[in-house]
Parts: sequence; structure tokens; C-alpha cells
Amino acid sequence: MSFVNIAQQKQVVSFKQAVLSPIGENRGIYFPQHIKKLDSDVLASKDFNTIAIETLYNLTSGELSKEQLEGMVSRAFNFPVKVHSLEPKQHVLELFHGPTLAFKDFGARFLAECMAHFNKEKSTIVTATSGDTGAAVARAFHDKPDIDVVILYPEGKISKEQEQLFCTLGSNIHTLKVDGNFDDCQSLVKQAFNDEEVAQALNLNSANSINVARLVAQVCYYTALPALMDASADFPIDRLIVPSGNFGNLTAAMIAKAMGAPIKHLIAATNKNDTVPRFFISKQWRPKTTQRTLSNAMDVSQPNNFARILYYYQENWDQLFEDMSAVSINETQTRRTIRQYAQRHYPVDPHTAVGLEVTGTLFKDKKSNDLVVATAHPAKFADVLEDVLQEPVKRPQSILDAMNKTNLSKTLSNEFEDLKDYLLNLSDSHQ
Repeated sequence: MSFVNIAQQKQVVSFKQAVLSPIGENRGIYFPQHIKKLDSDVLASKDFNTIAIETLYNLTSGELSKEQLEGMVSRAFNFPVKVHSLEPKQHVLELFHGPTLAFKDFGARFLAECMAHFNKEKSTIVTATSGDTGAAVARAFHDKPDIDVVILYPEGKISKEQEQLFCTLGSNIHTLKVDGNFDDCQSLVKQAFNDEEVAQALNLNSANSINVARLVAQVCYYTALPALMDASADFPIDRLIVPSGNFGNLTAAMIAKAMGAPIKHLIAATNKNDTVPRFFISKQWRPKTTQRTLSNAMDVSQPNNFARILYYYQENWDQLFEDMSAVSINETQTRRTIRQYAQRHYPVDPHTAVGLEVTGTLFKDKKSNDLVVATAHPAKFADVLEDVLQEPVKRPQSILDAMNKTNLSKTLSNEFEDLKDYLLNLSDSHQ
């Protein structure tokens, strides 16, 4: 048993149980019960897959053998991950070289491997997306046998490129555009899991970042930083800046730091949906209404994963504020940063721009060795960049192909009864 329910800490389950039933008693989500440091020779390895296998073996308490993980890792992480150095002490961790051009490919593809390994009966994944999760999950599970995927997203609040990458696949991928925002979509998913009739009829599972398979997969690119960076690069990383919406990526970085990754301080960079930055100032949790921004995948006011961070630091509250901080970036700053890096011939998407604003302008410190996480390819937000830069943005062939396909989404209200009817009808159609 290796994962504890943070809302009901007496409930401890195996990795398999946490993957297949990601919501525990009292609506709690899971977190590794013990986080052990990796051996120094593992952290010093120059092979990404080797570090990923050891990281996952460690976090899952050996539940998956290293031989099993070797195959799962080679299939899931079969694309490049790169570090680009803008300056000697300013680096960008590019996580957008996967099939859907966003960091979510890591977690979604490893989750698909876990589901294929553990799942022995027909099941339905219901998940909400603020943009990139949808495409990553859809591509990872497309045409997988015995698994249906239902993806909810806020209508008109994600980029056309994001939408076309996952709403054009068909087969076992079902997409619903919801009249509301991402928090409404997330609320509908929670209600589906809380409805016994729906949960039993469809054998529900989640591909959101609440699922620990996605979380542990994301830890791998942080523990592998020494292998990814140039041999001449300075270590440790003084500040790791993570553009943050639902805070899964920051949670993964926190775990990697605890495992011995060479990271001194974590900074969560949010847009004007600033629940967490305000929490770091006031120590009060006071979500506001979600606001739409240029960095729409981070338009989240009640991030699920922050509960995991609070759980980890529950016995050492002061350490949280020493290890981590948070800052909110406004739209003017985001636009300015997009323009600045375009002039340097390094185009960035609006989410990465939020992170770069922290290290490039807001808290510029030439002595600090900084790494910013680049979460998505700039072409996924071509409409935003073209508006800001007033010039065309080149799109990769994968996006051009998706833009020419028919969007298969259906419209849904933000009332749970409508989603329930849809899901039960889907279940009936597969009888």
C-alpha cells in the first residue's frame, strides 16, 4: 500500500487502486504515502528513461516491476524533452514536443499505459479540460479497447487549435462543450463521480490531474533535469518557475524536490485567477469567480491539486513558505512578454509567457539560476500570438491537419441532470 487519501488519512491504497478509483472516501484524492530520495547515481544518470523508471518504481513502491516500467516508459515517453538556454542562467524546460504539443502528454500517455495494464473490464473516463488535457487524454486513449472517454470543456473558452486536436477524433472519444467555465466543467465531473447510478453504470474513472498516474509521470522530467540540461549548466536550479492552473505540475515539482532533484525554490506563476498567490500573502483560502485570460488553460480559481501541497506540508507549515512562493501575472505583462521573446526569435505561448515574466522582468536576478517550464507549443495559441504580434504564426503540420477536420462535439448545459442523461444513454448504447 503506497497512496494515502488526503481527506481520510486512514485510507491507504495500492497504486493500482488509486489509478482505477482515483477518488477515495470523503471525496478525497491520493498522494504518495512515503517519498524516498533517489540514489545519487540515479540522479546523476544522463539517460532520461533510466531516471524515469527509477522515479516511478520509487513512487509506486515497486508495485510495477522495473521490467514492466521499462516498456511502459518507452511507449509513453517516446518523444523529446528538451532544455533551451536563453541565457547562461535562464533556461526553459520545453515540454511541448509530444503528439499534442503540451506537457499533458506525459501524464496522459502514462495513465493510458497504467489503464491498459490494470483495467480488466469496460470503463468510462470522464474528465474536464481547460484546453490541453483534453487533447492529451483523447490522443492517449483513442481507439483503446474497452475504454470510452468523455471530455467536458468550456465552450468558447479554449483556443480553436486546442479544440480541434481532440474534438475531431470520434470512435471512443466523446467531447462535450459546456455552457460555462472550467470550474463548471470540473464540478460536473465531480458530481458524476458522486452519483452512484452513473458511477456504477459506467465504471467511472478520471484522467484529470487528480489521478496519481498522471502526477507521478510528471515528476520524471524534474528528477531528470541534470540529464536534460547542458553539461556546462549550473546546478542547482535556484528557482523553478511553473505556470500553474490546477497545480498538478507544481505538485510534481514539489515531489521531485523531495526526491532529491536539484531545485532550491519553487514559484507558481498564475494569471489573474490568483487564489494561490493571495493565499501565500494572507494565509486565507478565498477563491473568486474565474476570469477569462489569454492563458486560458490556467483559468482555474479552485485548483484541486493545491490540497496535495497543503497535505504534504501539514506538519511543517513554515517550510511551505520557505520552499515555495506564488505570483500573479496580468494580461498587460503577458502580452509584453510574448512580444519581448518574439523579438528574441523565441516565440512563446501565453502560459509560458506568464512564467517567463517572473524570471525575465518581474524578479530579474542575474545571480539566480532560473528554469521556466514551457507548457505548450506557441502554435496551439496562434490566435493569441497573432493578435499580440500582428503577424502570422507558423503552425506545425499536426495542427494544420486537425484544423481541416470536422468538429464532432455536442453542446451541454452546466446542469448535472443533462450530463447524467448523456452518460446513461452512452452506457445504454454499449449494452
